[in-house]
Amino acid sequence: MTTETTQALDLTQAEARLPRWMVGLAGAVGIGILLSGHVRFSAGFTLGSGLAILNYLWLHQAIEALMAAGEARPARRVLAKFFFRYPLAFAGVYLFYRTGWLPIVAILAGLFVPVGGVLIEAMALLRAGWKS
Repeated sequence: MTTETTQALDLTQAEARLPRWMVGLAGAVGIGILLSGHVRFSAGFTLGSGLAILNYLWLHQAIEALMAAGEARPARRVLAKFFFRYPLAFAGVYLFYRTGWLPIVAILAGLFVPVGGVLIEAMALLRAGWKS
């Protein structure tokens, strides 16, 4: 197996693990906040995390469809998700900001879950690289 093939395989595996890291991180932090007695903050964090993970998945799906565009035309649904993901997320966050149903700080904190997932995956890749 060549180095390029190994790197492509590692990248594919990392892409597959990334959503799991995000969901695991969001669940662990959300449950931790809930157990500390901050129910509304936990709900806000969970909402923000859900929006961020959904945004990541839609972006990933759109990029894969666009990369395969030479083979076939991307589906309208995928393109619609790509163009409307930020306006939909902004509208959802704005709704909770205006109504005050959930703390806006918690929602914004949840939006950073993909960053945490990437950091966890980076540490896992560094650890695997140091082992070999």
